[in-house]
Amino acid sequence: MPSSPLQRRGRFGMRSFRMPPPATLCLIYLSSIIVGAGLLSLPFATAPDVDIGLMTAVFISTSAVTVTGLSTVDVGATFSLFGEVVIAALIQLGGLGLMTFAVMVLSALGIPVGMPQRLILREDLGQTTLNNLTVLVRIILVVALTCELVATCILSFVFIPEFGVAHGMWLALFHAISAFNNAGFSLLPTGLVPYVADPIVNIVIPVLFILGGLGFVVVGDIYQKRSWQRLTLHSKLMLSGSACLIVFGFVTFALLEWTNPGTLGALPSSGQRLWASWFQAVTPRTAGFNTLDTGAMHDSTTMLTMLLMFVGGGSTSTAGGIKVTTLIVLIVATIAFFRRTSGLNIFGRSLKMEEVMKVLALTTVSIILVFVGLFFVSISHDGEFLDLAFEVVSAFGTVGLSRGATAELDGIGLSFIMLMMFAGRVGPLALGFFLATRSAPRVKFAPGQIYLG
Repeated sequence: MPSSPLQRRGRFGMRSFRMPPPATLCLIYLSSIIVGAGLLSLPFATAPDVDIGLMTAVFISTSAVTVTGLSTVDVGATFSLFGEVVIAALIQLGGLGLMTFAVMVLSALGIPVGMPQRLILREDLGQTTLNNLTVLVRIILVVALTCELVATCILSFVFIPEFGVAHGMWLALFHAISAFNNAGFSLLPTGLVPYVADPIVNIVIPVLFILGGLGFVVVGDIYQKRSWQRLTLHSKLMLSGSACLIVFGFVTFALLEWTNPGTLGALPSSGQRLWASWFQAVTPRTAGFNTLDTGAMHDSTTMLTMLLMFVGGGSTSTAGGIKVTTLIVLIVATIAFFRRTSGLNIFGRSLKMEEVMKVLALTTVSIILVFVGLFFVSISHDGEFLDLAFEVVSAFGTVGLSRGATAELDGIGLSFIMLMMFAGRVGPLALGFFLATRSAPRVKFAPGQIYLG
């Protein structure tokens, strides 16, 4: 009887078990969460006379590694400088991908990157092939570090006059790392609300998480091609899809919240309202920062934000969600069905049916995960349903926006939120591959017919 894909013969005939790359990736992220929680639990990781407990340490570590940004405590007031550095490091590792750093270390030491490492890296970066993975890793690190350093220098002009040179530079660096990695963590007690009308904050922070959310493949493609006609299909889909979602979110948010006294209506000028609408339109794309009170939004605006959080950003990016390209393929496939066309064509290129099946699987798994998470969270917490749904979608999309329900959850509710963050970061397909093994069918059946609709 043939061995399963997880079993291989050792040198002495013994059966050894090798985990598939998605499962190994899950273990790598899980190990990072455990290490991060251990560091955050150290006495000198928190402010004097502050004891966060193990659950809070695990939750913050999970939120940082999964670049979500949800928190049950005031990060700036709770943690010491050491704890804040640990959180920033976890964000950087989780956002850029732990395997990215591992491959760079191996390359720097002159150690060739073997096939097992390439397979894990492929899952971590959401790629379908093994070609040019190490080149992509270099692009990721160069783009990330350059963007973060430039943003730190610019943001320092905002924070240094208010907080001094040392603390101001640290705030600028921390927020640059958090923004580019789409984490949403802030060291300020009210987040970026005090800077709702600040042009520098409203430009630099969104540019960071838009670049991080577009995906490193897109950024590298733009740098190399510098021409719309020469861009790959993926880059064209990401750029056009992201632009449409940003414009849609901006216009809709402004229309829905313009007179709301809890959000835009509280701002004195139209210019400030437009700045706030712009920021709130782009931040649900898994960034997690806010310049307005999210809990004061209308229910309709909350639903809009949940939709944007569920879609997320792009593949090979620091963003979560089902991804922009997934949404586009779903729309194109639906249009093709109603037009009775057999092929899918976008920007002069055709899509394989395998891509459509992958999109359907990803969307189905994502919807099931969100509903299951909401079901169990609602069992453990009898709160406002819309608030709970918002927290679950935010956790799955690794966004970090909150309407205040997360801080009120008990241990069971927080555990399920952590599971949602983990699933949203590692990827529904990776978890699906982890839970199921492929097997070649031994018997082929005659085709059947079912009735739909």
